[in-house]
Amino acid sequence: MSYYLKCKKLDITTGGAEIILMNEKEAELYGVNPGDKVSLIWSKGKKLTATVDMSEKEVKHGEVGLFEDIWKKHNIEEDDIAEVILESRPLSIETLKKKMLGKPAAYEEIYALIKDIVDGRLGQIETTYYAASGFVKEFSEEELYFVAKAMAETGEMFNLGVKVADKHSVGGLAGNRITPIIVSIVASCDIYIPKTSSRAITSPAGTADTMEVLCPVSFPIEEIKKIVRKTRACLVWGGGLKLAPADDKIIKVSRPLAIESYDKMIVSILAKKVATGVDYLLIDIPVGRGCKVSKMKQAVEIGEKFIRLGKRFGMKVKYVATLAREPLGRGIGPALEARDVLRVLQQHKFRPLDLENKACKLAGDILELKGHCKEGKGFGIAKGQIKNNEAWKKMNQIIIAQGGKKDINSEEVMQEVERYEIHAKKNGRIKFVNNRAINEVCMNLGAPVDKYAGLHLHVRFKDKVNKGQKLFTMYASSKERLKLGILAAGKNEIFEIN
Repeated sequence: MSYYLKCKKLDITTGGAEIILMNEKEAELYGVNPGDKVSLIWSKGKKLTATVDMSEKEVKHGEVGLFEDIWKKHNIEEDDIAEVILESRPLSIETLKKKMLGKPAAYEEIYALIKDIVDGRLGQIETTYYAASGFVKEFSEEELYFVAKAMAETGEMFNLGVKVADKHSVGGLAGNRITPIIVSIVASCDIYIPKTSSRAITSPAGTADTMEVLCPVSFPIEEIKKIVRKTRACLVWGGGLKLAPADDKIIKVSRPLAIESYDKMIVSILAKKVATGVDYLLIDIPVGRGCKVSKMKQAVEIGEKFIRLGKRFGMKVKYVATLAREPLGRGIGPALEARDVLRVLQQHKFRPLDLENKACKLAGDILELKGHCKEGKGFGIAKGQIKNNEAWKKMNQIIIAQGGKKDINSEEVMQEVERYEIHAKKNGRIKFVNNRAINEVCMNLGAPVDKYAGLHLHVRFKDKVNKGQKLFTMYASSKERLKLGILAAGKNEIFEIN
């Protein structure tokens, strides 16, 4: 199909790129999309091929905008009439069509698709089609490798020029704030472990939210490198960096439809690890009712796929799948979780031993994976780094390097806020701890926006309780938010007692 438009000279240059500008609504009528290739024929058969871009204001209906580079180079006059012929779709669109039909794609095709998502040439609709394409036919492992590689290469790359370790949890478990403890232990053993973490989206706290109670977490990439060179570690927010930027756009369209597959999760994690130059990666997979991964068989399949794909990037990967019947630690919410972390590192008498032991187990696994010690010796070394105060010294160094207070005590972390206790209504034993209910109550209390909102759990799975015994305490910075939390607690049974 061809159509005719009046040429309009634009007083703007592109630096040499052959690009024309069409009115957005008119282009839509003709079925032309950003990135399409078109031919322009004018003045007795003169012809050029250019890429289409869109504008609502620069060009009107019936006009085609020509950048200065083009009209000067081709001697096009204002008001010349050009015939416009659609020549081809962008490679990204052709690749998207391929994947929606369940056909395989090469790396160049996947890269073009991811690059156009990053650059905004594909809108939300096209990006949603991409997110759903894996459900038409699963991507092969080679294609998953291509996607992770393209995601990493279309964003910033963080390379320190040294061997780097990392730990990542697939998530879904309240509390579980082991990352700051692991980073402190591993870095105290002179191993580089720069950690970029997320903020909470559908949970009471992320690692970045928790660390922000202790120190700033938002830095440009060059500042992060300085912190890491000084301390061998960091605990920063990754959202302010351009690491695998396509991932954020894909997550944005996937979340409302709840269509993220395990494969997309694996690719999302690996892309960021490739971008941050990780050589040794430990994957934590909590398994159980209310977690992202509900069955051990699924956890093993996910873990093995991580190992195979990581190997293609030259990354040594190990996974740990653990049965998770309840949150790790006592506190749920940024400040409460930060207090638990410091209680472990400072060996406070009220420290949560389950949090300490799992952190030491995973830190030990990283030490073994890195070759720092023989297999089976990692846990003991990790415990020793906590007992001899080296892990706390390292955390203190990281906090100071990131602009936080020196020598902060675990009991300084929580402020005096509103609180309310929930007590057992009958005698019995804790048969089930509802992770989703905990998240809902905490978020009604104001977490993670309110750093001091959340729950402190007084009982654990399988504990025997008596009627009237304290089960958990709710915290909020205002009476209004506390009321909302109380309402949520009334409708969500956190502890099932039989």
